[in-house]
Amino acid sequence: MEGITVIAETDRLILRRYRESDLQDLYEYLSNPEVVKFEPYRPMSMDEVRHNLEWRISTDEMTAVELKESHKMIGNVYLGNRDFEWLEIGYVFNQDYWGKGYAKESCLALVGQAFSQGIHRIFAECDPENPSSWKLLEALGFEREAHLRQNVYFWKDDENRPLWKDTYIYAKLNGVMG
Repeated sequence: MEGITVIAETDRLILRRYRESDLQDLYEYLSNPEVVKFEPYRPMSMDEVRHNLEWRISTDEMTAVELKESHKMIGNVYLGNRDFEWLEIGYVFNQDYWGKGYAKESCLALVGQAFSQGIHRIFAECDPENPSSWKLLEALGFEREAHLRQNVYFWKDDENRPLWKDTYIYAKLNGVMG
């Protein structure tokens, strides 16, 4: 049995580091076009997921979300270190588990833990066309601080022109209720 590095537990979830046996579960959602629609990468092949999993295992910024009941890994939360005691948060979940509160449950646990460890600010960037993401941030008590217009692109069109996208910036400060 592989050793499990548990970061946090909730009523329904185990939040832990990635391990080799997560390959199939990770492939299930990273290969799904609907799941990665707002991500800066395309749906991944099994080989791409295998390579991506190696990175996930090597970093402490990615947290696997596992169901306690079945031990299925259903998604991840990203907490990336930034300057000035900030973290950036992001999340991606298997579409079969959307709308069940798992993202909120896991993010609440990790945000609470980060703030208890002295992190000053946690922020997120999300696509205004992804209301599920920004509504989750608002439910977690994050406040929209900015709407950046056409500030980023991930892809280009057939004539090699950038496909510009807007970005919402959300943030939550340690000790600020909301």
